[in-house]
Amino acid sequence: MALKVLMLRKKLGEKNKELAELRKKSEEFETREADLEKSIEEAETDEEKKAVDTAILDFEKDKTDSEVTAKALETEIVEIETEIEGLERSAPKSEAKTEVNANEREEVKHMHTRKFFGMAPEQRDAFFAREEVKGFISELRTLKTRGITNGSLTVPEVMLEVLRNNMEKYSKLIKYVNVKPVGGIARQNIIGAVPEGVWMEATGALNELDMALNQIEVDGYMVGGILWVPNSLLEDSDIALGAEVMAQLGQACGKGLDRGLLYGTGVKMPLGISTRLAQTAAPSNWGTYAPTWTDLHTTNILKLNIDATTGAAFFASLIAALGVAKPDYSDGAAFWVMNRKTHIKLMTKALAFDAAAALVAGVNNQMPIIGGDIVELEMVGDNEIIGGFGKVYLLAERAGAKVDSSEHAKFKEMLTGFRGYARYDGMPVFGEAFVFVSFDNTDVVATSTFPTDYSNADIGALAVTSVAGTASGDSKIAFSGGESSGTTFAYKVAGKAIDITNGSVGVGFTALASGDDITGTTGKIVTVIELDANSKAIKVGSAQIVSKA
Repeated sequence: MALKVLMLRKKLGEKNKELAELRKKSEEFETREADLEKSIEEAETDEEKKAVDTAILDFEKDKTDSEVTAKALETEIVEIETEIEGLERSAPKSEAKTEVNANEREEVKHMHTRKFFGMAPEQRDAFFAREEVKGFISELRTLKTRGITNGSLTVPEVMLEVLRNNMEKYSKLIKYVNVKPVGGIARQNIIGAVPEGVWMEATGALNELDMALNQIEVDGYMVGGILWVPNSLLEDSDIALGAEVMAQLGQACGKGLDRGLLYGTGVKMPLGISTRLAQTAAPSNWGTYAPTWTDLHTTNILKLNIDATTGAAFFASLIAALGVAKPDYSDGAAFWVMNRKTHIKLMTKALAFDAAAALVAGVNNQMPIIGGDIVELEMVGDNEIIGGFGKVYLLAERAGAKVDSSEHAKFKEMLTGFRGYARYDGMPVFGEAFVFVSFDNTDVVATSTFPTDYSNADIGALAVTSVAGTASGDSKIAFSGGESSGTTFAYKVAGKAIDITNGSVGVGFTALASGDDITGTTGKIVTVIELDANSKAIKVGSAQIVSKA
């Protein structure tokens, strides 16, 4: 029976591979469809129109054939998985034990009643029995034994799907927006304003209605970081390791994704809601077929002077301002983002509104009167509220996240580093669906500080000089080229210039100001670094020491 299961698993892997290739190929249909739409508009002669008709028929046939084939493959995969599960359940205990190592037996003993990402134990076991999952976990363990490696490992789609379904555990906003898995740069069709039907006699002729079809282009920029996983988990069961890796990937991406959805610059990251509302001119990368760009920086960014009021007066003004967000093109579900301090202030201001406390209860989790979930994110400023109708925000998720590893940096702590990352892009398709309000008579802060991308920028240069110092054995160190403010400097003396990369931490360096005397032997090398507010090196320079005799 074990041989039959092995053969079925091999067949399952082949079918999954076929399905993945078919799905990848089907991504081309979106491009073909967009090209056909353009051809329809450009066709003028009868010959050109006939050619377009033929191309449309070929496209529809190819797309239908692909969908039918994919459906058949999905059915086969389910049947194979069901057969494998049945065989494994009916296998003799002695035979089943040969497929479970000691660590897995211990894990099953402790986890048989626990759920894995919302799965029942039976679903969890079937999930980890899948060929692509077993292969990923095996390769993950192998990465650990290679030390520093240039290799990388793609997280299989089946695991990404589990992560997507649980992403709201890590990202507070992803459940409110429209997530579309895409491959590479993709064009997404967007339906514009829905036309209104025309009334007429029951026997009259129907009027032609206009439909606006827009397109936006999305890429796949990367969000992530390095994750440290205890080595004990790498030696543990598939279940423990799989749960940890997915949890770490989710945590690495979740907070960065939320900041991008609200404040993303649109440059190598999504375009955030706040950024879109604050635009005063259409950006250069606004697509040709994108919805018409509109200036919203005065209509949808509002400064209210109501912080001193409470009760009905306060909420009447606030709700009127939030009502600027238009629900067109959405499912009508709104969300409102604020920090905890602002949320508590809303609850306090509601105390005087209704003696029956009906509104107080509503403010806890929902915006009163107009509805919509209240989401707490500390990155939003005090007395500020960002929100609207999230399904009008398109978040494109590139298919695939990757992991690679090194155990060297945290060798002493018995941790292995896994660089985990995923790729997203997105934008508010119609900015009119969102609003940004401050209610304390101050301008909103439409930008946010993102973690610095040290790894993808070269370190800057300092010009360093050394002359004889004040006392014997001293050298006076001067430098130029630093930032105008907000940074500090430090130095270290060695036999050669110290190799410093952008974002390095200056271990063993001593604080320094230009013109200071230091003690150093003539001929040695002094390395000076400039540190930003995070105490990370952003500039470096060196010079040969000249000390006073």
